[in-house]
Amino acid sequence: MRETPEELKELQALLDASLARSTSHLRSIISGEHTLTAERLTQVLTGMCTLALSTVTAAGEPRISGADGHFLHGKWHFGTARSAAKARHLAARPAASAAHLRGEDLGVFTHGKVEILNPRDGEPAADWPYLLAYFKDFYGEDAFDWDDDVVYYRLHPHWMTVYAADLAKLTAS
Repeated sequence: MRETPEELKELQALLDASLARSTSHLRSIISGEHTLTAERLTQVLTGMCTLALSTVTAAGEPRISGADGHFLHGKWHFGTARSAAKARHLAARPAASAAHLRGEDLGVFTHGKVEILNPRDGEPAADWPYLLAYFKDFYGEDAFDWDDDVVYYRLHPHWMTVYAADLAKLTAS
């Protein structure tokens, strides 16, 4: 868990507000006994979590693809090849949705806008050196040409909700 107390507080407020403004159908599925607190969520989402990432084409059509997601400081971080279609979509239209599913046990659903962390021709995010060190440690120092091959994003959520089928089972993991 890398989150500060303030980040946990912000994440909990987002989770609470998102669920409160969701449909009655969703609230009937995701209730106190079938969701996670921000603190518990950050304990469960460690390492790499496969994301189903949705972007939008220039024609307004949705596209979904996979991405390695890392939940750090209460937000999803993910990368792709600079030449990937999703990189073009996100450069032009930064709105994205991400879902992380673990069978029937866990679902984390997020909508928001992405921030490019390491733009090719611009200033990187202030925390890029910290994140780059994390990614190099995770994938290996020589896994990519970190300056030219990959672009990394942070998804700033405006809506996020969590479904947990069996809290005891997740607690044991």
